[in-house]
Amino acid sequence: MGAINMLGLANRTKAKILQASTSEVYGDPFIHPQPETYWGHVNPIGIRSCYDEGKRCAETLFMDYHRQNNVRIKIIRIFNTYGPRMLPNDGRVVSNFVMQALRNEDMTIYGDGSQTRSFQYVDDLIEGMLRMMNTADEFIGPVNIGNPNEFTILELAEKVIQFTNSKSSIVFKPLPHDDPKQRQPNISLAKEKLDWEPKVQLEEGLSRMIDYFRKNYI
Repeated sequence: MGAINMLGLANRTKAKILQASTSEVYGDPFIHPQPETYWGHVNPIGIRSCYDEGKRCAETLFMDYHRQNNVRIKIIRIFNTYGPRMLPNDGRVVSNFVMQALRNEDMTIYGDGSQTRSFQYVDDLIEGMLRMMNTADEFIGPVNIGNPNEFTILELAEKVIQFTNSKSSIVFKPLPHDDPKQRQPNISLAKEKLDWEPKVQLEEGLSRMIDYFRKNYI
């Protein structure tokens, strides 16, 4: 409903509008890394499907408003993003790990930790958004915005423990249903059309985030 309401507003005001879509549209992918041409592998009735299908539906609505009403749209697909000012209890893996490590609590990994994610720092995401909005109207996307450096969840946990000097132990719990095994963006299109690629790598970004969390939440 939010997407269709904003599209209606953009149509009435002749505004350009950005759809902040997600890598979750790729589901548990068969193609790795994921290019924008990949249609995805999503379970429409799974426990994760409300978010996945909501974003896929929003992309469809954006495209239809563009085709039928000439609304000026841009679509980006955002991969895992982290950084300062995240909520400490938002349930995301990076903030969960940082808070657990700073409190010397057990760090919870679901599954064996071999599933992979690609983590981008928030500053890189914002730069990608701005560059996308500054492209010509003819270019609408979708475009992957993410860091192509891929890490296992276990590697992430170990890095957080190292950077926080934490006494936390890692504990393993069952993997939730439909949890993607791999997630890595192909950013060739972003490089070509936006002259964009991430600048802040995981070690630097984690250090900044940990400093912020330590000062504000501990």
